[in-house]
Amino acid sequence: MRLSIRHETAYRYTTPAHYSIQQLRLTPRIEPHQRVLNWRIDAPGRLQRFTDAYGNVTHTMVLTAPHDAIRVVVTGSVDIGAIASGADHADRELSPLVFAVATPLTAADEPVREFAGRNLRKKDRAADFLALAESICSAVAYESGITEVTSTAAHALEMGRGVCQDHAHLFIACCRAAGVPARYVSGYVDPGHSDQAASHAWAEVWIEGEGWVSVDVTHRELAREQHCRLAIGRDYLSAAPVRGVRTGGGEESLRVQVSVLANQ
Repeated sequence: MRLSIRHETAYRYTTPAHYSIQQLRLTPRIEPHQRVLNWRIDAPGRLQRFTDAYGNVTHTMVLTAPHDAIRVVVTGSVDIGAIASGADHADRELSPLVFAVATPLTAADEPVREFAGRNLRKKDRAADFLALAESICSAVAYESGITEVTSTAAHALEMGRGVCQDHAHLFIACCRAAGVPARYVSGYVDPGHSDQAASHAWAEVWIEGEGWVSVDVTHRELAREQHCRLAIGRDYLSAAPVRGVRTGGGEESLRVQVSVLANQ
């Protein structure tokens, strides 16, 4: 499947910022089933490209002149092929155990551990983790604007509401609580007729004998050709498309617009 993608991130500040530094994980990963046909990042500062510890294509942008806005626009198209049975055997550079340790966003408190114990009794097949995704979506209804990027898996379960990021964090927390490595994926998805955002997050779980299996928790399905992978990490913070800090700027407002069009 070919996806045409446009992603605009625009910050505005009430007073000039004197210095900003941002890391942009806005370039699709280089993977056997995913081929970038063309890709462009338009940003106000010079971009320094590198590959981070998780194999994500990353750019650092630094602005040292006073500025009251930052606008970053990415456009391009990607060809995405099928992964047999939803499993990815290609990524073997990092041990799965790297993704077995809880982070602050995916720490499992007692309610999360109890939830995992009830809903993840078997851990041998993709179907076991799809059943966990069903349970998570039943427990945490999709509702945009109810959580923050710093919201935890435990908070989402307590609230009973959240977005794809919260679903992914709770899935990862349950897997790790059960001793199964799991990791966070940020990217894009063809939303089809759904009202959910084209900017998306899902999770991958390590199944012995199969490798990494991608589970779109929010859509209760294995990630397929309609999913474009930008970055992987231990949680949102290590796979965020845009993350940075600034000096000055006063109050900040953020606008994000994403469009994904699919062509067979």
